[in-house]
Amino acid sequence: MIIPFHTASQQAKSKKSVVKFVIDCTQPVDDKVLDVALFEKYLHDRIKIDGKTGALAANSVVIQRDRTKLTIASPAELGFSKRQLKYLSKRYLKKQQLRDYLRVVAASKSTYELRYFSIAGGDEDADEE
Repeated sequence: MIIPFHTASQQAKSKKSVVKFVIDCTQPVDDKVLDVALFEKYLHDRIKIDGKTGALAANSVVIQRDRTKLTIASPAELGFSKRQLKYLSKRYLKKQQLRDYLRVVAASKSTYELRYFSIAGGDEDADEE
């Protein structure tokens, strides 16, 4: 009996690769402006895969919640879009009436971060009087 020898490339093909995206909500959660549990439920209900919502479990997409971060793990062959996460994050902020104060910024290739708008130079008029 001959035992087949697997090369490194064959093992890589048999191993499923996973793409992970992170949404970092540290600043708003520390200020108690945003609830991560409600944000996770919003994403879970509205993420679309192949044009259908509610198909996360069938396509093995997993949303994990830490205290201040959401991690979305998806199989690479599914072609899950990071852009969709930004769109849904902005819609959630608009729904919660936080869009005027928070913005969604790409911190790295696989991470979005919720940051406050920086408003500088508001005290100049008071000094001139």
